[in-house]
Amino acid sequence: MHNDSNPRPGFAELMQRGQLFAEKCPSREVLKHVTSRWGVLLLVALLSGTQRFSDLRRKVNGISEKMLAQTLQWLEGDGFVERISYPVVPPHVEYRLTPLGEEIGQKVEALADWIEVKLPEILAAQREKRL
Repeated sequence: MHNDSNPRPGFAELMQRGQLFAEKCPSREVLKHVTSRWGVLLLVALLSGTQRFSDLRRKVNGISEKMLAQTLQWLEGDGFVERISYPVVPPHVEYRLTPLGEEIGQKVEALADWIEVKLPEILAAQREKRL
């Protein structure tokens, strides 16, 4: 029941608060960045500490330079990764998780760990589905 002393939130307020199931919810973009294959792997990789671009590229085997740069930019834009640039020649850039990034990194690491533990069951289900 609608109460005049406690009005329903407007669209702008709902969008700020986040409504994951709403088509235009801004949290969906963040979710896409965090749960993409490369987003998960980079967040987990950065849990071990500050790293250079080239170190991340080696650690996250199979990621292209373009995808690494793009994913790091997304994660930086979301406030999860900090880019540190040193004014030296040749350029020296490092990446580290922010406190917010540490928090989400631990959550996606738990998901990745669960997948690793359950992988035999998942692969068995996939094989069964193909038969």
